Amino acid sequence: MDGKVFMGAGQGETPALLSPANGKRCQVCGQPIAGRPYARVGEVYWCEACFLRQHEHRGGDDPYLALGEALAAALDARERETGLHSKRVACHTLVLARRFTDDPDLLRQVYWGALLHDIGKIGIPDAVLLKPAPLTEDEWTVMRAHPEIGHRILAAVPFMAEAAEIVLSHEERYDGSGYPRGLAGDAIPLWARLFAVIDTLDAMTSDRYYRRALPFDSAKAEILRLSGAQFDPAAVEVFVAEERVLREMVGLKCGTAAPPVLSGETV
Repeated sequence: MDGKVFMGAGQGETPALLSPANGKRCQVCGQPIAGRPYARVGEVYWCEACFLRQHEHRGGDDPYLALGEALAAALDARERETGLHSKRVACHTLVLARRFTDDPDLLRQVYWGALLHDIGKIGIPDAVLLKPAPLTEDEWTVMRAHPEIGHRILAAVPFMAEAAEIVLSHEERYDGSGYPRGLAGDAIPLWARLFAVIDTLDAMTSDRYYRRALPFDSAKAEILRLSGAQFDPAAVEVFVAEERVLREMVGLKCGTAAPPVLSGETV
């Protein structure tokens, strides 16, 4: 193997134009590569979902993991999110969280909280959630209830106490202008502060109905600009420290230039 990672199937481009993926299958799940984002090392191919697995958390609740990820994927589909949004932000948040802890139980909570951050939107009417126009003030009141709805759902699960707090706090802002509780600074759980940076990164580097995805460098500039306002400066600091890994992961989604090298030749 040559150790290089090649990207494909991004932004509507034909995979064959980027690298010879026609007829190839993901080494891990066996699904066809053509038409989806993928990574390649030599003649070994990974789809985006399997590529992300090197960063996800695998722990004692593995029997529930497939069910949780299926639920997250269903929520993404309902909201017309791009690709693997929930799984991406969960894996990306872990990249930052590992700068603060190596406790597997805590990392499991972080993964679940980020993965299911929008589970409360299951209680938001489609007319509000899917409205292709700015929301009215009354509609925003409805939308802003989703963290509390999500918290109520997860708080009832015995092993998800920390995850439920991430869900409740994921729309808070460092300067206190977020919701639902208007928390500021260190009153916001650390993991939710890390997630806020990652959620913005994924949103800005994904296509939306009103704009095309922005380059990683544009998203980085905005995150740096909002340090101390929307984002915890400590969270921004670890974002910058992990830029190489995050740029690699975002590059796979977007089908942009090849990142450096995978952390291992095979999965």
